[in-house]
Amino acid sequence: MGDLERKIQLFQSVFPKLSEFEKTDWEENFLVEFTHDSTSIEGNTLTLIETKMILADAIVPAETTLRELDEVRGHADAWQFVKDCVREHIPLSEDVIKDIHERVLPARGAGGIYRNVPVYIRGAQHVPPNPRKVWDAMKNFAYRMEHDTFASPIEKAAWIHAEFVKIHPFQDGNGRTARLIMNYHLLANDFPPTSIKLKNKEEYFSALEEYAMQDSLTSFSSLLHKNMEREMDAFLSMYAQHIDVAQLRTKSPGLEPLANAYIKAGGLTQEEKKGRLHTERKGAER
Repeated sequence: MGDLERKIQLFQSVFPKLSEFEKTDWEENFLVEFTHDSTSIEGNTLTLIETKMILADAIVPAETTLRELDEVRGHADAWQFVKDCVREHIPLSEDVIKDIHERVLPARGAGGIYRNVPVYIRGAQHVPPNPRKVWDAMKNFAYRMEHDTFASPIEKAAWIHAEFVKIHPFQDGNGRTARLIMNYHLLANDFPPTSIKLKNKEEYFSALEEYAMQDSLTSFSSLLHKNMEREMDAFLSMYAQHIDVAQLRTKSPGLEPLANAYIKAGGLTQEEKKGRLHTERKGAER
């Protein structure tokens, strides 16, 4: 088992122990960051703070264009739809992808409709298939999503994203939809979602081009692993007080050294951790 897999296992043991406030806070922060990252990669100029104002505070910053406002709200709506579908155990399918895309582009009348014109990806050598071939390509994509096997849910999530972008079935909104369906698969397999950062845009596009041209997922899988590992480090450091080493020692002894490292990094001894948890429980009882 690799480091990332161990960190995700630790995440899976810690997340249920968070208070409702902590869970909501983490999910709302992810919504804002994911929406900002995903829309800014596609050229949206709103800052992280401005995205937060729109989504969390219901305030539209001055000089925000209608297009950029629609992109932020549409992405947030699509992400909520993804979470609702996963909660209801609805499998990711071609129809669900169309429904997600329809929410990504709520005001343009082209949501969920495959393109009927050629498209080109700026700066890329790969040319997506002729529009006459999109329908067959998406049927094959949906079949492979259901039947192909991969080494791990992360590898399959990477393939789902890369193959979808290679097809580029819609005239617009393909990148945002790809990142949403990648996270759909992660959530459906009890893995945490991930957000590819704007600062990694060049590496990200290069990795997708490598897949499109050489059928190699190596670079994109590596990028995804590094990205998720950073996010797991941040989460586990922030919520180290909820790590129960005694429970891990019994159920998952292989995770104990990793758990102790996060607790130590957070500056907590086991006795201090127990004291903090006791205080939090007392506060919750009041």
